[in-house]
Amino acid sequence: MRFVKYQGLGNDFIIIDNFISPEPGFHPDMVEDLCRRGTGVGADGLILAEPPAASGDARMIIFNADGSEAEMCGNGIRCLAAFLSDKGYVASNPMHIETRAGVRAVEVLDRLDGGRMVEVDMGLPDFHRPSIPMKGEGSLAIGEPLEVDGKKLRATCLSMGNPHCVIFVDDVEEFPLEVMGPAIENHPFFPNRINVEIVQVIADDELLVRVWERGVGLTMACGTGACASFAAALAEDRIGKNVRVKLPGGILYIRLGEGGHIIMRGPVNEIYKATLSGEWIQASISRKRQPCIGSEGSIIF
Repeated sequence: MRFVKYQGLGNDFIIIDNFISPEPGFHPDMVEDLCRRGTGVGADGLILAEPPAASGDARMIIFNADGSEAEMCGNGIRCLAAFLSDKGYVASNPMHIETRAGVRAVEVLDRLDGGRMVEVDMGLPDFHRPSIPMKGEGSLAIGEPLEVDGKKLRATCLSMGNPHCVIFVDDVEEFPLEVMGPAIENHPFFPNRINVEIVQVIADDELLVRVWERGVGLTMACGTGACASFAAALAEDRIGKNVRVKLPGGILYIRLGEGGHIIMRGPVNEIYKATLSGEWIQASISRKRQPCIGSEGSIIF
């Protein structure tokens, strides 16, 4: 099975090329094994590069590292756009990529040493509870009290095509994200789980952000998370309309575009191309077929 690996600010993705014809060796059950570091390829997610299903130039199907399918990924869609451009599959620029969260316009900009700058129109943020989704009273989730493991937090929650919980703090390094991240991700308020951003306002044009990604864990960067942090800061009147968002993996540049759309720009690059061995594929398939003991002692495959 052939694949290529791209990264944007340390947010890394396995890309399977299904654009011309489906990759015969791939099955969605393999995603978790493929993304596992140490015993698999290792990645924050896996992207299927697909031909358009409707009016776009291409379609993105993206899986989290735990094998669950995501609606949208900001760094992932930038990596996919660079891949489609590098392969010559899409000539238009900006290109329009279909996702579960809708069609996104993505422009491949200047080539840098070892990569590309890619800009994407991330659309409109949506703070309405049903769009996130989020339980609770009131239509919007801005400055919402949130109790997690006995700690009282204040969160602004929204959808950027996928769900986000943004918490502003005085010092992102002091916040125990490794502990609180999974607790917030799986909080009963969020029936589909949620991504978590811890945000420190450095200046009117600068945010410092750490991210706990739903289905992944701590990551070097998250494009939708950076955009959600910017949107939440705007909603709470904490920031200007053109900012740098500093993440552990680097900087994303985010601005408020026409009609309230959020525009994100940042670097991506190809890491390597490879072919997955048949031995590894068979081992992964075998693990999925291992029997387990049912509640009444029956063997379940």
